[in-house]
Amino acid sequence: MKVAVIGSNGQLGSDLITVLQDRGHEAIALTHADIEVRDADSVQRCLSAAAPEAVVNCAAYVRVDDAETNAVEAMNINAIGALNVARACRDIQARCVYISTDFVFDGDQTTPYQETDRVNPINIYGMSKLAGEHLVMEACPDWTVGRVSSLFGQAGSSGKGGNFIEAIIAKAKKDGKLSVVDDITITPTYTADAAEAIEELIEKGSSGTYHITNTGPCTWYQFAKEALALAHAAEEINPVSSAEYPTKAKRPANSALSTDKLSKTIGRRLPPWQEALSRYLEVKGHLSTSDVH
Repeated sequence: MKVAVIGSNGQLGSDLITVLQDRGHEAIALTHADIEVRDADSVQRCLSAAAPEAVVNCAAYVRVDDAETNAVEAMNINAIGALNVARACRDIQARCVYISTDFVFDGDQTTPYQETDRVNPINIYGMSKLAGEHLVMEACPDWTVGRVSSLFGQAGSSGKGGNFIEAIIAKAKKDGKLSVVDDITITPTYTADAAEAIEELIEKGSSGTYHITNTGPCTWYQFAKEALALAHAAEEINPVSSAEYPTKAKRPANSALSTDKLSKTIGRRLPPWQEALSRYLEVKGHLSTSDVH
């Protein structure tokens, strides 16, 4: 199958290109130099020339705090950009796969969110991604929305300057100790695993909304503690309240996602986040030889 990936140099996009190629697809890597999602003409020209059978739109404004003061820019990329891609997909009769976020939820629920649960974003970033979801659904009859959470991948996030794991390991090695928020629950997503699931959804022709994360919720503190323990990178890590580290954008207290629907569709669950984290650390060279089995 011929599949185009917009944002192919990002964390998820780069892994998608690898997975698609490894599984025999013709992968078309599109970066910002190739396509400008905010420009409808640019999108139409690029996708019409490429003529893919499916398009995965990973392009996004991902700086959550900056979005609070750059709402127009966030909306232009995450919503209007998504609309432009969806319309072009409709015109060339390609499936439109839009990558969304756990931040479409408000965090008031205490259990992991299912695809059918009420959406109610509490920050501009979440609002812009939810708007993108709705616009994609309206503009393209053949659509898939994949919500991910707390991405970490080999390429790092160009929009954020890396990822959470690399940031805490660097800080721990520098300072010897650190504090991490322990009252916000997430479902970490290793982009290599998410890319495989997305490819399987495309291959199966599965439409609709799917939550695509590794298995199991945790807090940022639990995630950091496991990473630092595996990497032998800190003498001390302390759990703290999010109130001690206020951010410009509000975060959901719980944005863990249930992947029951995904597992039923592709016939398997993605690996637990602990296993995914270990594999990531091994690939990045953070594990010693004695840690690798």
